[in-house]
Amino acid sequence: MELREAPMQVKKVLTYLAVAFVVFYLFTRPAEAASAVNGVVDGIARGADQLALFFTRVLT
Repeated sequence: MELREAPMQVKKVLTYLAVAFVVFYLFTRPAEAASAVNGVVDGIARGADQLALFFTRVLT
């Protein structure tokens, strides 16, 4: 294995670990997982609203 390939292997392992953690979390605590997803979606929606408001005020 070349030295350049090592970061890709680490990234792949970390990605698999993150996916495994998410699946574990979904199966062991589904209500908390749903709440977390709702929080993320609400945050994205609020951010989009604020960005739209910014551009509306800049362009008027």
